[in-house]
Amino acid sequence: MSRPIRVGITHGDINGIGYEVIMKAVGAEGFTGICTPVIFGTARLVSFYRKQLGLNNFYFKQISSAENAADGEINVVNISQEDWKVTPGVPSEEGGAAALLSLEHGVQALKDGHIDVLVTAPIDKHSIQSDTFAFPGHTEYLREKAGEGSKSLMILFDDHIRVALVTTHLPISEVASAVTSDNVEETVRLFESALRSDFAYERPKIAVLALNPHCGDNGLLGSEEKDVISPVIEKCQTDGMLVFGPYSADGFFASDACTRFDGVVAMYHDQGLAPFKALAREHGVNFTAGLPFVRTSPDHGTAYDIAGKGIADPTSMREAIYKAIDIFRRRGQFVRASANPLKKQSDPRKADRERAEKKKAADEAQASSSAETPDSESVRETAESISD
Repeated sequence: MSRPIRVGITHGDINGIGYEVIMKAVGAEGFTGICTPVIFGTARLVSFYRKQLGLNNFYFKQISSAENAADGEINVVNISQEDWKVTPGVPSEEGGAAALLSLEHGVQALKDGHIDVLVTAPIDKHSIQSDTFAFPGHTEYLREKAGEGSKSLMILFDDHIRVALVTTHLPISEVASAVTSDNVEETVRLFESALRSDFAYERPKIAVLALNPHCGDNGLLGSEEKDVISPVIEKCQTDGMLVFGPYSADGFFASDACTRFDGVVAMYHDQGLAPFKALAREHGVNFTAGLPFVRTSPDHGTAYDIAGKGIADPTSMREAIYKAIDIFRRRGQFVRASANPLKKQSDPRKADRERAEKKKAADEAQASSSAETPDSESVRETAESISD
């Protein structure tokens, strides 16, 4: 790529900590030498939070389209001339509308090729609901916008652990019925593919967690392990995949087992994300795999309780940006390598060995045919001696 990677960033809920973590992350010294940040928001909102948070050294360039982004600058695409009311810490319908408009602009810029990756700041899943957004979250929305039968997979990861989910934003009462053979297998295969293309694992080793406590205790606490999960694991192993389990979630995360695998498949949201967030802390990143474009986000929410106070930690946002760049590069390398695979090389020594083996077999056959054929009496005596 002749120009720096362009990172599109949606501002999320304007009453949360989105602007704070974005401005702190991209405003760090030397950041624009790594990539070109393109924020989908408004100059008014940036100016409001610059004053609110005391970030007086935050400078940016206003642009009308991501196509006009300037390298070496922090770019802000003015998505609206509306003067939205900002109430830090208080969710509002205006805040939800602003979050959705930013997301729409970001996705369109991706499709138009004006940005290379998308990083989304946290939204409030209730206030963003509208006639055009009836989704549990970013993951489901982006899957629909990607079109062409795209399948998305939520992966939470840091430098040490990668966790994928079979079910995502579902009430716990609906989880068991959603843990089907098809859903588990699809998750494992999408995860395995993402680990190869986006994380550069040639043959990823994947652990699959159980649904029930103690792996169901042989059916005493549930039969999903025996009837659903184990058969999928066996099928994947038959296909040559390094998939193992099911493992009881409590013991798995309590030991160092989670660090011995390249990826972990959890059956539901809190089963995988509660221990992950406890281990990854501020370094966790949310990645939507399976899409034709790269999208990441910090692994925290809007944090209304600290919004506008200047104490939000930008580490997860910064990690989300860096990891999006890493995945974009690795995916490009994978695509190029897959498009031009090495031709199968012939081994000249193999041909020599085959000729030698054929000659040896021919010589043995010739020797056998020329040997004296034993008479029936000697054959009978030999058989009797063996039977004795």
